[in-house]
Amino acid sequence: MTTAIYPGSFDPITLGHLNIIRRASRIFDKVVVCVMVNSAKRPMFSLEERMELIERVVKRLPNVRVDTSDILLAEYVKRYEGPVLLKGLRAVSDFESEFQMALINNNLNHELDTLFLPSSEKYTYISSSVVKEMAKYGSDLSKFVPREILNDVIERSKQQEGKRNGE
Repeated sequence: MTTAIYPGSFDPITLGHLNIIRRASRIFDKVVVCVMVNSAKRPMFSLEERMELIERVVKRLPNVRVDTSDILLAEYVKRYEGPVLLKGLRAVSDFESEFQMALINNNLNHELDTLFLPSSEKYTYISSSVVKEMAKYGSDLSKFVPREILNDVIERSKQQEGKRNGE
């Protein structure tokens, strides 16, 4: 059984992420979407909330499960037999940093291989950061965020904007 581990902060999960997950679910026996802690980012949603949002979005994909980790990815994947690390690439600019991380992860865990899956063309410009910025200005997010969580993202953005404005 081949297991793909798809790590990320997923804050929030986008249609681009979902595209990678769906495609991976057709390639691999099992896909684990692993919500990672990224200390360099200020999250919109808590770790638990992100997991719940992703679970809602992937519930129709029977071979996909959601997990979380606050340890090094190279250590986390040791829980699985023969895992493959899955990384989505939106543009050539993603490749440089992702390739560097793949080399680091392989250095830490020599049995770990990374597979790069390019985004479908219509999702190459979507990122969680872009979604959060657009939400801040009340833009239509329906082409960027799965419908199952669209209202959650809009409401959270309004809450955070209210806090910033002292409401």
